[in-house]
Amino acid sequence: MELNAGAPMNFLKNIAFLMIVGCGMAALAAGLVPPHSGPPAVAPTGVDEGIRQAIGRVDKAFAAAWSREGIQPALPADALTVARRLSLGLTGTIPSLEEIRKLEALPEGDRLDWWISHLLHDRRYADFVAERFARVFVGTENGPFIFFRRRKFVLWLAAEIARNRPYDQIVRDLITTGGLWTDKPATNFITVTIEPDNKEKQNQPDPVRLAGRVTRAFLGIRLDCAQCHDHPFADWKQGDFEGFAAFFGQTRVGFRGVHDGSGEFKVQDRKTREYRVVEPRVARSPELLPEDGSLRQRLAAWVTHRENPWFAKATVNRLWAILCGQPLVSPIDNLEAVESHPEALSILADDFSRNGYDLARLVRIIAGTRAYRHESLSRLDSSEKAEKAWASFPLSRLRPEQVAGSVIQAASISTIDAESHLVTRLMRFGEQNDFVKRYGDSGDDEFDGRGGTIPQRLVMMNGKLVLEKTRGGPFNTTTRVEWLAGNDESALEALFLATLTRRPDREEREHFTRALADRNGSRGGNIQDIFWALVNSAEFSWNH
Repeated sequence: MELNAGAPMNFLKNIAFLMIVGCGMAALAAGLVPPHSGPPAVAPTGVDEGIRQAIGRVDKAFAAAWSREGIQPALPADALTVARRLSLGLTGTIPSLEEIRKLEALPEGDRLDWWISHLLHDRRYADFVAERFARVFVGTENGPFIFFRRRKFVLWLAAEIARNRPYDQIVRDLITTGGLWTDKPATNFITVTIEPDNKEKQNQPDPVRLAGRVTRAFLGIRLDCAQCHDHPFADWKQGDFEGFAAFFGQTRVGFRGVHDGSGEFKVQDRKTREYRVVEPRVARSPELLPEDGSLRQRLAAWVTHRENPWFAKATVNRLWAILCGQPLVSPIDNLEAVESHPEALSILADDFSRNGYDLARLVRIIAGTRAYRHESLSRLDSSEKAEKAWASFPLSRLRPEQVAGSVIQAASISTIDAESHLVTRLMRFGEQNDFVKRYGDSGDDEFDGRGGTIPQRLVMMNGKLVLEKTRGGPFNTTTRVEWLAGNDESALEALFLATLTRRPDREEREHFTRALADRNGSRGGNIQDIFWALVNSAEFSWNH
């Protein structure tokens, strides 16, 4: 059977027609127009009376501090603003227009509790938070390929977070697990310290680097500042750090992977150049150190002990920073440098340790506090003064992957998550990685004053990702808004919600309505221009 010359073209037209219809149906389902099937069922919120009481204690502590300092707290932020900062903090991207429609279909009082549950049950939460923790656990580099698999490590960590495994158990695994790094991903915490090019260390883990990582990542203490001499600003001595490093003095790597060997930990005196034996010891609360078990098992038990206040405080401070963009106490890995901590830190740390080191519970408490749900701009007091005291939500520049994730999500009305088509997820992965390479990664220290640069602005204004996502296409927000928005007002609302997670104010509505009505260009072109302007606005690149 022969095909006539026009058959291929007709076939392509039919495919195009089906794509257009499919996009239209998907857009309706995603909520470009209000859904007709009723609001989604309210998911179990997990906000029990114990969580509400903990939130109340934190709120009371902050309120007392504001009263003592004579600070007027900022007004409560609206639900969409809080939903946006929650989405950025827990999944690394802004909410989709589809999610916003579902959220707003719920009774107003149920929205944020439902949203927190929605995010905590979304695999994006586990993946994003795992990457945030992995940066302090093993850094951002791929490390020695022979002995280290970073991606396998992050996937393992994400799986543990997804099933809400107690955090203290995760940390104990990181410190104590043995075996091959390909088969037991937790061992990558140990093997990342191997330096294959260092013949003197003979492809073995570095006890000094491990001691530094453990104290900074899990205790929020810079004990490694006492590596070469007594700590200049704390009462840590050089011998304290050496004794801590000695717990890894018998950690070896062989054909069976990581294991505990035998022998003594020796350090070289910088003056005499002679070696001396160092016994493993902890400088504080030695009564918490068990007598039985391997050196690493004993150390892990001491680090994660319920009576060790630094473990819970360091975890709370880091998760607070992930959610808010800034730690409750700075520097994030040097809690001892601050003379006094906010009472809220102790309250949260105590609740965290008493309730089984439950990360999801901690997220719910932090996200439920007044400090988290305030506006970012105080209309009642000095903004800088209020922000410093957590009486207003702190403005923070988004991390590169948050910017990329938000651009990609803004360009899709439907939610891009673990349920999306494999092709969609692969494209997102590739586009985000390419953007971060051009934009610049924030590195291991993610909470150390991130400032914007001119090259970053140029990447946003002229870069490949933004230009591709702005242009029309059957799956892009701009085209779907053009096709399905009934009038200019609904088109403008959809564009603002998709990019900034809010509706335009009166001045913005008047300005952009005139722009849409400008017939010197096509309506589709005008919509693309507005989308580009919103993505390139300062508001888009900040958590507020």
